[in-house]
Amino acid sequence: MAAKNKLTVMQVKSLPAGKYADGMGLWFHRRKDGGGQWFLRVTIHGQRREMGLGSMDAVGLKEAREAANRWRAIARKGMDPIKERDRLRRKAAREDHSFATIARQTFETKKAELKGDGKAGRWFSPLELHVVPRIGRTPVEEIDQRDIKNALLPIWDSKGETARKALGRIRIVLRHAAAMGLDVDIQAADKARELLGKSRQKSKHVPALPWAEVPSFYETLSDGTTTHLALRLLILTAVRSANVRFLHLSEVEGDTWIIPSEKTKAGREHRVPLSNAAQNVIATAAETSRDGYLFPSVRRGVISDATMSRLMERRNLRARPHGFRSSFRTWCAEVTDVPREIAEMALAHSVGTKVELAYRRTDYLERRRALMDQWASFVTTNEPSGPPVSGANA
Repeated sequence: MAAKNKLTVMQVKSLPAGKYADGMGLWFHRRKDGGGQWFLRVTIHGQRREMGLGSMDAVGLKEAREAANRWRAIARKGMDPIKERDRLRRKAAREDHSFATIARQTFETKKAELKGDGKAGRWFSPLELHVVPRIGRTPVEEIDQRDIKNALLPIWDSKGETARKALGRIRIVLRHAAAMGLDVDIQAADKARELLGKSRQKSKHVPALPWAEVPSFYETLSDGTTTHLALRLLILTAVRSANVRFLHLSEVEGDTWIIPSEKTKAGREHRVPLSNAAQNVIATAAETSRDGYLFPSVRRGVISDATMSRLMERRNLRARPHGFRSSFRTWCAEVTDVPREIAEMALAHSVGTKVELAYRRTDYLERRRALMDQWASFVTTNEPSGPPVSGANA
């Protein structure tokens, strides 16, 4: 039987330049520059083959012997170990289970249920910017809570909301990987959350104009420009600015504006009751609409959110367009007796548990219509209109 395990760890470190046999075909080549390389000699179909097993810096003596044993077993089956290694590498490349690959596959799978295929809300951005650069190459099966913690730690306190979104996306990616049959720790994201602790970043709410000052501001939006009309409709309807900016005439049916599910944050259709004032704004904007869109930009598409924000900036206001939703909600709480669920539904918010939502099949359109009429009266005249909307049985 051929001798094996001739070399020792100390010898490998101190041998001069040359080639040295460890036995059973395993050799160590010390180069003149001081580096070293392991290689395995095998005979396949009468031909001698030399297979590199790695440098001495990357592969120790024990690892070299284990690799040699593994590839000798392949050779005993009459297979060329070099070709087999190449085949396995190609297979691994085809079956890339790195976090980056699985994350992108997850995104592609979820696109159909995301608004604008996930591009409008930039679903993948938190992963692409803050996670993939750090653990993207790591096989998803090897990722644990420490990897996730280390990836998110740099932004945990400085970009808390982005980090929270990234953590949620990681959780979804791990569930997708588990569904693929991969051996992942689907609780790794939750464990990482415990390791990260509480974010020190304080929540920053969008600045809002106090509700009592809304009528005065509304009155200044009087020149009939696209920006002024858009802001007026935004205030009167208390919807999100994107819904106003992308409002198409086909969505308006008489005194009701029906925002399709693909345009809402919650992913479900939202009916908006239109006060007389809101209908007048829409009628005026329709005169300068383009391709059915009521608020076109000067060149193409529709006006941007920044267009309305800049108008408020130029007036030295801290408040921003989105803040009018808060102005409306605070007015509801302080001036009316409207039930909470009515006020929240006016903002297209979900109210109640899943069970309650399953059994409650109404969106209280007519009761919200009375509320929006009262709000419009206040905004346009600074006076209430008619009896207050109140009580659950009103």
